Amino acid sequence: MNEQKVNQSTKRKRRRLKYIAVLPSIVTLMNGLCGFSAIVFASRGPDAVWRPNLFPRGNTAVSFFALAGYMIFLGMIADVLDGHVARISKSTSGFGAQLDSLCDVISFGVAPAFLMLQVMEVHFRHYQFDNSWLGMIFGRAVFLIAIIYAMCAVIRLARFNVENKEDDSSHTSFVGLPSPPAAGLIVSMVIFRQDFLPKIAAWSGEIYRVVESISIWGLPIVALIAGLLMVTRIPYPHVVNRLLRGKKSFFTFLLVLFVLLLMIWSIQLAMVLGFCIFMLFGIIHWLVSLLFFRQKKEARINPAGS
Repeated sequence: MNEQKVNQSTKRKRRRLKYIAVLPSIVTLMNGLCGFSAIVFASRGPDAVWRPNLFPRGNTAVSFFALAGYMIFLGMIADVLDGHVARISKSTSGFGAQLDSLCDVISFGVAPAFLMLQVMEVHFRHYQFDNSWLGMIFGRAVFLIAIIYAMCAVIRLARFNVENKEDDSSHTSFVGLPSPPAAGLIVSMVIFRQDFLPKIAAWSGEIYRVVESISIWGLPIVALIAGLLMVTRIPYPHVVNRLLRGKKSFFTFLLVLFVLLLMIWSIQLAMVLGFCIFMLFGIIHWLVSLLFFRQKKEARINPAGS
């Protein structure tokens, strides 16, 4: 019996991956490439400016912080496309799922946490705490929040791999906040601060100072909330799959049209509002469902007239 078990174990170890889906795997690797590029750009700080050679004239300069955020958003697009490409080509596999999660850890776990740390570090250089001890405590707290966010992203993706099924039912909703929207909460605030706040400063200096303070001091708080939401059991809908499947109401069409127009007018503002609303929608929907279930349970225990 022992020899038979050893032989079976040896056969399992000798098993090798022979075939993989090329196109979905390449799209997934693009996601990881975008995440790695975001880390590289974030390490260069906000002072350096990237200007495309295709547009040597005009106001096309982008800070490296904002560019890192845009790279993470490109990773989100690749993350959406790889699943659809795999399902259309009927080439879903365990290898693709594991590769997708590993790339997600880079793009939506490590990169947003590192970007948040870099932004806060630059802000500390321009802000002097009256108490050095208080500044040290706050700096360590921000570093701890970045660690918590990254670890929560890893745990969330590992749990998804264990609980995920390859049928279509697993692609309509998520348990816990998905890692791409969690990263979007952090990245959208960074891009908003880098690209949209200067427009507010040109319009009103007082409003700029208020919004700038909220965006910078609220960034680690948002990162902590997003990290914790990833490991909760709060359900969140899969927006892309639900929109692409079947016919939708006229109100849904108008809502999508409004979102597209808002993105054309200001993609930075649209991203901040969109990700914040998505995060709050899951929490509010979960609380309402919990309250309704509790009231229904109490009605069963104590029916009217008993």
